[in-house]
Amino acid sequence: MALRTAGADTSLGTALTVGAGALLAVEIGGVVFSEGVGTLVGFPLLLLVGLLVGRGSGAYRIQAEQSVTLHNELPPAATSRTTGRLAGFYDKGTDALIELQSTSVDAATSEPLAESRTTLFVRGEGGFGGERGSSEPWTLPTRPADHVVTYRTRTDQALLYRLSGDRNPLHSDPWLAGKTGFDRPILHGLCTYGFTGRALLHALCDAKPASFGTMSARFSTPVLPGQSLDIHIWDDDGAFKFQTRVGDVTVLDRGVFTKRS
Repeated sequence: MALRTAGADTSLGTALTVGAGALLAVEIGGVVFSEGVGTLVGFPLLLLVGLLVGRGSGAYRIQAEQSVTLHNELPPAATSRTTGRLAGFYDKGTDALIELQSTSVDAATSEPLAESRTTLFVRGEGGFGGERGSSEPWTLPTRPADHVVTYRTRTDQALLYRLSGDRNPLHSDPWLAGKTGFDRPILHGLCTYGFTGRALLHALCDAKPASFGTMSARFSTPVLPGQSLDIHIWDDDGAFKFQTRVGDVTVLDRGVFTKRS
């Protein structure tokens, strides 16, 4: 269990790390800013995920999937109490897959704030004869997307995202990036996820944080800072499917989003 306090400055900083701009003016802590920053996807993940990922070289851990559910509109400043657990450990052959779950509540009122599910590949730790695990079925619609939202990331986006607290050197150290097969440091997967969450908030929730429910997706290809993200969204009988692409390459796949009623 962990207690974490996040003030208005934290909310504003997290919003900046996922590209928030002056699309919708709101007042946070006396500062005119934008986009309902308390519920921008990076903020609840800041509360939830940091407790679970743990220590060790980020070169050997690769995020596979992420889901987040918001139970209430998050305030721009709060103290949360987060409880995490190891929900699964699966054998994927050469590698292992870890499933982590966490729940965050308001420390003062015990009102539920958010839940998260994170899966991570751990290189070289498979082959122990355990269960492989399962995944939910997902089919890409054959028609064009009902919404397409495009955001361009900055060339220094990964350095900005480090301000959220994720200091994995894979996103800042050219030598380590080269050692792990990349031409240069890559963007944090959760940064791509946060940009995608902004697109869902605006395209499907009319920029109203109270309508943001559950978002889940699988990380499929790393993004390089400076690339443009195209978020393709399909209405699927009241639920929504999405993919995030860089050109013709899918970088977030198997996306599912539901609004909160």
